[in-house]
Amino acid sequence: MITVTIDSPRLDIAPQWDELVRRASSNAFMNPAALATAVATDFAKLRVLLAWELGASQRRLVGIWALQVRQVVPLWPKVSEALPYNYAFLSSPVVDPAFSDQVLPAFLAAIEQDPLLSDVLSLTSFDAECPSYAAMSKWLAARGIEPLIVATSSRPFVTKEFGVKRSGSTRKKLRQDWNRLSALGVVDVVNDRSPGAVRQAFETFLAMEKASWKGERGTAVLSDARDADFTRQLVQNLADREACSVALLQVNGDVAAAQVLMYCGSTAYTWKTAYNAQFARYSPGHLLVDKVTDQLFAQPEIEAINSCAAEDSFMAQLWAGRRTMLDLLFDVRGTKSLGYRMEAGRLLGYHLLRRLRHRFRQHRPASAASKAPQRGSTKPEKEASAALRSPAKAEVGH
Repeated sequence: MITVTIDSPRLDIAPQWDELVRRASSNAFMNPAALATAVATDFAKLRVLLAWELGASQRRLVGIWALQVRQVVPLWPKVSEALPYNYAFLSSPVVDPAFSDQVLPAFLAAIEQDPLLSDVLSLTSFDAECPSYAAMSKWLAARGIEPLIVATSSRPFVTKEFGVKRSGSTRKKLRQDWNRLSALGVVDVVNDRSPGAVRQAFETFLAMEKASWKGERGTAVLSDARDADFTRQLVQNLADREACSVALLQVNGDVAAAQVLMYCGSTAYTWKTAYNAQFARYSPGHLLVDKVTDQLFAQPEIEAINSCAAEDSFMAQLWAGRRTMLDLLFDVRGTKSLGYRMEAGRLLGYHLLRRLRHRFRQHRPASAASKAPQRGSTKPEKEASAALRSPAKAEVGH
């Protein structure tokens, strides 16, 4: 029997979480330590759904799904957003695949019954290839609910068996850049996962990002004190549980690039990246991700890496693997409520404007396009990629 409880984030379920992610679909952003950080810093209003299998002797955690109660502006209808907080890039629940057909209907029924959650459910960056999507689709079809597919995308994703490009022009360019960088002196990649080292390395990342074009645009983490407070505590709390680290590419001891990583079960996530403009000509961000990929797959516990990025990101140049992602919207009651129609219009309008902007930039004069900064993708492309990962972020300036 499956039962669902709904509450604020609970750190006391950490042992059950650790046991669940060893067998379940992965989502690092649903880690109880991350959810508790979002609530403790008042960064998001969360309701956490926990699915329990009631056995003969004790109950076992078989699913977790955190929903953010989001309101775009005052007087706008509330929405239950499955990206639990800004800076999260995956909305899929963590569910034991053996119980997907039972847990997903129980989750959706609980959302419908909870007075604090909106019946309008927004699923941005939902993994269409995880068992939960098939189970949810079956439940929706049985109730005659047709979800609105707002957007479809392909996310760079790699496994030990497939996806790493070992030949071709990309691999040749990486070798050339590595050799040129190595000519400057001693080059190494450090990924110290001890909490103190992670804290120090994350500060290096923050400073590097602030010094980049993101700092100029006001979109770096340090550009917003609230964002900085949340991400610092998020990284530290995850590092305390060995669920986060910051890999550094160093040249003679100077940091050329930083890659923030998260871990969940057998999957690693390349969450945030920054590079030192002094080394830009060597593509340090590309080199670091390439070396970190090999390092991660050298560990027996890591089987896959999720890029947290859009298909036009530089990750796509390094990895051939892809994961289908969907942005969905539906009302769990099956009605076309006013709140549903308003949110649907907002999301469709948002994505239409993005497509028009992208089309305009494709037809820019070559002279204008050549002025865009280079790092695998242009500045506008990066901004568009971030927007695609989370439309809600546009409301808070990310």
